[in-house]
Amino acid sequence: MAETTPAEVMTELAALDEPKLREVNRRHGDDHGVNLGKLRALAKKLKTRHELALRLWETDDSAARLLAILICRPKAFGADELDTMLRQARTPKVCDWLIDYVVKKNPHSEELRSAWFADPDPEVASAGWALTTERVVKKPEGLDLAALLDVIEARMKHAPDRLQWAMNECLGHIGIEHAEHRARAIDIGERLEVLKDYPTPPNCTSPFAPTWITEMVRRKHDR
Repeated sequence: MAETTPAEVMTELAALDEPKLREVNRRHGDDHGVNLGKLRALAKKLKTRHELALRLWETDDSAARLLAILICRPKAFGADELDTMLRQARTPKVCDWLIDYVVKKNPHSEELRSAWFADPDPEVASAGWALTTERVVKKPEGLDLAALLDVIEARMKHAPDRLQWAMNECLGHIGIEHAEHRARAIDIGERLEVLKDYPTPPNCTSPFAPTWITEMVRRKHDR
């Protein structure tokens, strides 16, 4: 597929669109109907095509943007480019994939984390919190975890849904990974009661921080 054009890719994506899946995705805030397994298969066939990825991103089509994320070169983007892309992302899946598959692999990730963390746009701020959680787990050196807990305690209860979820993930991982902050993390979760009644399927762990922290720590000790 050496000469594949954006138009040809868009035609292929249109052929993969499933109306029933589109309706399911719509209920979760997404606006495409392409099976992600088939999307990944297409990305594998295309391989890395950074210029094509840029063209696909420009279409403003969510399926095309997900494909673009899979075939781009994450380290090739400048910080300004990624900031613009995040603000254009629009849907949860595109935003999540952009953070997980591109920004986390980019040399500007820490610069962006710091800039996004306090952004007035809650969608952008949620990306900053997601990157902060990554550091809480993998590279906590230099982070003030007590100060993070202060912010969570003050703001999580009334934060917009996506930002609230990102802050709750950070709270959970602070409690799971850092024993010295565990009691406070659990206490904050118990008092704020964020996601306490979140519907959780059988055999899955509740995202309610006290329950989640306690269960994950138990699993670590059982290994």
